[in-house]
Amino acid sequence: MTTFDDRERAFETKFARDEEMLFRITARRNKLLGQWAAAKMGLNAAETDAYSKAVVQAEFEEAGDEDVIRKLLGDLTAADVDVDEAAVRKALEEQTVEARRQLIEAQQ
Repeated sequence: MTTFDDRERAFETKFARDEEMLFRITARRNKLLGQWAAAKMGLNAAETDAYSKAVVQAEFEEAGDEDVIRKLLGDLTAADVDVDEAAVRKALEEQTVEARRQLIEAQQ
């Protein structure tokens, strides 16, 4: 093995770990977003759990966050919650930070 091969393998390993961490952060964030929205809609514990899982599943509809934002905004509007897209995007940013913090703490 050459040093170049070792470096290439190290970069590939790091990339794979980074992508896995990003996936885990996004999934955790979406769960937290679902819980945030469920609280605004006044759902009970069982409904909150089911709804947060539905938000996590919404991530797989298309690339990016737009599908999740669209789901949350539509569901909150349908439940007569006074919320706009800016509030949903702000919650998305806040929950991203919280999800990252939770995963980092879990690794320590």
